[in-house]
Amino acid sequence: MAKTDATQIKQREKEAIQTPTDLARKGVEEITIELRKLLADTFALYVKTKNFHWHMSGQHFRDYHLLLDEHGDQIFAMTDDIAERARKIGGTTIHSISEISKNQRIKDNNEEFVTPKDMLAELCEDNQQLTRSFRAAHEVCEKYNDVATASLIEVWIDQTERRTWFLNEIVNAPEMEYAPLRKAASGD
Repeated sequence: MAKTDATQIKQREKEAIQTPTDLARKGVEEITIELRKLLADTFALYVKTKNFHWHMSGQHFRDYHLLLDEHGDQIFAMTDDIAERARKIGGTTIHSISEISKNQRIKDNNEEFVTPKDMLAELCEDNQQLTRSFRAAHEVCEKYNDVATASLIEVWIDQTERRTWFLNEIVNAPEMEYAPLRKAASGD
């Protein structure tokens, strides 16, 4: 195959995945880069949340196990919206696990054992980090007047702040001493 034929094929392939948009090409490129990093972080947080869900132990096992399952479902639900938003504006998104690894900013946790409190504290910090990343991406969207992506990001920030709130309440709750709520009636 001649070099020009290969070049033409590549050009047709590129054109086939482009979506019409009124956003500036530079804006699409910058927003897409942000969305790609957000998607990688969201997948990383999802896997970590499920990891901790599967490996939860201790006296609050059931409550924490169910909480992390709920959080995992919510986080996973964001992935498709993030990826499709990149495609809607004419960008591309992550293709593989290696691309997730290359773009993620949230650190993996491969420890064999993590205490429940440390799990929840780490997830709390990771959700805070994700919120900061969402806010940074929101600024890029505002710069290029991409109100639709900015609007979606606002919803994701709210969801992420809610997870942070729940996790923080557990992690920073004072150690309770179990004492009766009221004194038993005396026979006086």
